[in-house]
Amino acid sequence: MDKQHTWLIVGLGLLGGRYAQILSAKGYTVTGITRSPDTLRYALDHGYIAAGKTEDFADLVQNADRVVFGLYPTVLLDWVRRYGGGFRPGTRITDVSGVKRGLVEGVQAALPAGVEFIASHPMAGRETTGITHCAEVRFTDANFIVTPTAANTPAGIAWCKALAGVLGFSRISELSPAAHDRMIGYVSQLCHAIAVSLMCASDNSDLARYTGDSFRDLTRIARINETMWAELFLWNKDNLIDEIEQFTAALDTLKGKLIANDREGLEEMFRLSTLRRAAFDKK
Repeated sequence: MDKQHTWLIVGLGLLGGRYAQILSAKGYTVTGITRSPDTLRYALDHGYIAAGKTEDFADLVQNADRVVFGLYPTVLLDWVRRYGGGFRPGTRITDVSGVKRGLVEGVQAALPAGVEFIASHPMAGRETTGITHCAEVRFTDANFIVTPTAANTPAGIAWCKALAGVLGFSRISELSPAAHDRMIGYVSQLCHAIAVSLMCASDNSDLARYTGDSFRDLTRIARINETMWAELFLWNKDNLIDEIEQFTAALDTLKGKLIANDREGLEEMFRLSTLRRAAFDKK
């Protein structure tokens, strides 16, 4: 991680803003591109970036040595196809996108020769959005997943993992784009689908004065960025549908045990869930 390199963050949202904040605090030169003048002003005023623009940013693209895309998948693809030709050979690029199939290959195909895109996913999102909340994001206990393809070099993959280390991630792993999307369909998207469904199952407007921690904890992620999550769900819908069907089957099994007054069967499910959940507490 050469501090002589100039970094460009394209999309100064929650995660893009946090990347900029940390890298700048550690002495890297960081520039930024965002559509929002208010976001740009905030990033400059707080010292997250040394320079930035909302338009006419060809010079920032040309001068970038290292790039992070903090954009939604569709926007990222469109942006690269429109402006990606301005990157110089030797530039290394990564992203924060929550889905990979179709995106990774599309971005790699659109970039000029000598520009390497190594996709990655910081598993550290929150229910809040925007750069004004980026300081709340914690990477220390979060997972960072690198999703390389055959087009990536060992040096590029090593750089992406080194970036994760600089950002503070302690758990860094590697998956193919397809394996990543299968995993994310279960550990992330299904969880959001369950939380949203629970809040939409009935009118919950009067429940705040009666609920305990279990309901609040389970539905925390139901406070959701509708634009981003609708895109992520649809992009990965085959995996998510499979996971919903698997979850529905498990819920039906529990329901069947209730109907049958099968206390032993319920306790067996509870023991299994407790055992499997304990694995997380060992990490």
